[in-house]
Amino acid sequence: KHILNAQVSIRAPCCLQWYDCAECHAEKQDHTLEKTNVMAFICKKCRRAFRKDMTVYEESDEYCPHCDNHYVIEAKTPQPVLTVEADDVRRDPR
Repeated sequence: KHILNAQVSIRAPCCLQWYDCAECHAEKQDHTLEKTNVMAFICKKCRRAFRKDMTVYEESDEYCPHCDNHYVIEAKTPQPVLTVEADDVRRDPR
């Protein structure tokens, strides 16, 4: 919903529920997202879980350890689209 190309789901340490992003957690829960140094992920390609210690995160950690899916990529977010639902009044129909 917020990140269209999310490659992993992240388990929130506070409620142990899975979310694609922090904004999804904020929409569904009545508490703030707890911070942690060890994060749990589920890869959306191979559907396997893995953990990462964020205090010793390296470039090679950007890939799923099971299927090598690159999950740290630039996020694509929904963009608002402005459309005209009627004829364009600026255009002369003659």
